[in-house]
Amino acid sequence: MDLRDRIDEIKKRIAEAAVRAGRPPQGVTLLAVTKTFPTEAIRSAYEAGLRDFGENRVQEALSKIAALPPDIRWHLIGQLQTNKINKIIGKFQLVHSIDSKELALSFSSRLGPASQEILLEVNTSGEESKAGCPPGSTVEIAEKISRLAELKLRGLMTVGPLTEETEKQRDAFKKLKDLFESVKSKGFVGPGFDILSMGMSGDFEMAIEEGSTLVRIGSALFGSRQ
Repeated sequence: MDLRDRIDEIKKRIAEAAVRAGRPPQGVTLLAVTKTFPTEAIRSAYEAGLRDFGENRVQEALSKIAALPPDIRWHLIGQLQTNKINKIIGKFQLVHSIDSKELALSFSSRLGPASQEILLEVNTSGEESKAGCPPGSTVEIAEKISRLAELKLRGLMTVGPLTEETEKQRDAFKKLKDLFESVKSKGFVGPGFDILSMGMSGDFEMAIEEGSTLVRIGSALFGSRQ
């Protein structure tokens, strides 16, 4: 299949998973993850109708942002280091990888009159190799972030566990959905708290079934990374 066919196939699978979950397909955003893929691949996906693109590395992202159409909605999904904060201000629609009160405070203090939409990343798999705040701290950190006027907390993000055991994968997604509902129930976030970023090429259908509103798809669209 060429890229357009792969995009159509992924959209079909997203729609079918949403229907199985009793939700409208248009409620799930397809985020094309373009780490290591060249600008030509991104431009082809853009010409095929995609507008949301995710990058992991700040420097790589900035060079692509400068070279590609200005109406692309860029997402930073990789770990954010404090020494890179100044470089990303005003460049990304959504930053997925805020995982501590300290990082949120450092980010907000540098924004000045600007604002930034963010997600709180949670380590629901319990894997030490993964970033994200502990599930037990999620509500507390979300409340602290909600007090920072410069940051707009839009939802939660997680990376599923590296396992073939579907029960463990599903449990990680269920846990994030439960935490999402817990944060909403406390009343310190408004209606703009509406994004659950979970699910990648190997598990996005399961993630949608468990409530995901944004799936991060790379290799299933563009092939294996170099």
